[in-house]
Amino acid sequence: MAEELLMSVDDAIEYVRNNVKVGDTLEISYNRIFAPGEVLSVLEEDEETGEGLRVNLQLNGEILNQAVEIDFKEIYDDLLEMNHISGDKEVIIEIDF
Repeated sequence: MAEELLMSVDDAIEYVRNNVKVGDTLEISYNRIFAPGEVLSVLEEDEETGEGLRVNLQLNGEILNQAVEIDFKEIYDDLLEMNHISGDKEVIIEIDF
């Protein structure tokens, strides 16, 4: 059974930083986009370039199967929900506005 959490955007980003590992499945819903995939890497913020916490995903899908990088600083205001699956544990994070 999935654990459901209600978090602010900042807390959700902190959750990703501390809990999401390479090989996990992360499904991110933001704006009108749903990006499900396997985590390839989690990259810390880069003050020099101004990039936020970034996650590289290998997208799941039959038609679209590519690697993308999602910068949480860029989607900060549009983040709606995340689903994190690690082994047999599933955490659903809903964003509290």
